[in-house]
Amino acid sequence: MSNALENPSDRKAYVVTGPTSGIGRATAFELAKYGTVVLVGRDPGKLEEMRELIAQKGQHAVSVVCDLSDLASVRRAAAEIIALHLPIAGLLNNAGMMQPRARNALGWDMTFATNHLGPFALTEALVPHLADGANVVFVGSGTEDPARRPATAVGFRGGRYISAEASARGEWVPGGSAIPGGDAYATSKQCNIVTAMAFARETPRLHFNAVEPGFNPTTGLGQRDANVLLRFLVKYIIPLLVPLLMPFMKILSTSKRAARVISKILTDISGQSGIYYDEGGQPMPGSTFVRDPKFQDRVVAETRALLATVPI
Repeated sequence: MSNALENPSDRKAYVVTGPTSGIGRATAFELAKYGTVVLVGRDPGKLEEMRELIAQKGQHAVSVVCDLSDLASVRRAAAEIIALHLPIAGLLNNAGMMQPRARNALGWDMTFATNHLGPFALTEALVPHLADGANVVFVGSGTEDPARRPATAVGFRGGRYISAEASARGEWVPGGSAIPGGDAYATSKQCNIVTAMAFARETPRLHFNAVEPGFNPTTGLGQRDANVLLRFLVKYIIPLLVPLLMPFMKILSTSKRAARVISKILTDISGQSGIYYDEGGQPMPGSTFVRDPKFQDRVVAETRALLATVPI
């Protein structure tokens, strides 16, 4: 972790998880224009590289190592962030993965732990230390909605939530996606969105929102185990095609476009809360589940109960 004394204490601070690639990286660069960025990620080397790149622009960042799939790591990271004594104006829960059949040290589904349980625990730990009016944004996904045609067209079947415990075990409502890890990913993203909605009602002094960043085929999500040809296409060919196709395919986006939308929400001072934004920054409904306050409260209560079983 870099020295917090390098950063003026009166600068607003923005916490970004998953800041070393894709949307998180682009958003960290955007937010550095507004204040100090707290870079939260697993790889110390990549975090330091990001911090140095931001510093080269005359801006400020500090890094905190955190594996969101590991609750002990999340708790340590939260304590480190709090100890920085920075005026946190925004928190972006961006880090995510889709890693089929992987388990964390507790035996929990890695995708669900990384995408939902870790960000939930980090947010709850930081909430008492966020300045009044701070913005918290969860990155969701349209894959959670079984009625969203672009998601169903590629094989997703919406969130398949049974309970927080069942999700941790890797169990989902039957009849879901044939995509390896698809149910875990869609369900975790549904939980991200409902967490934002429930927290918005619970803590009105802060502003909680969720955002669908659009389909960005150039991010690393889901590509880590891709073959050489697919990695070549993702790195060199697809980035050239996406801007050309975006006017005709609303859901298509880029990391930079998503970063602009997310940064606008994170720096907004209008007080908007409890909104699920689409890839263009406009409110969208989401599935019937994410619009149901009873479902929102159930997910939050069950998540808290599950996390409480892990000794501090």
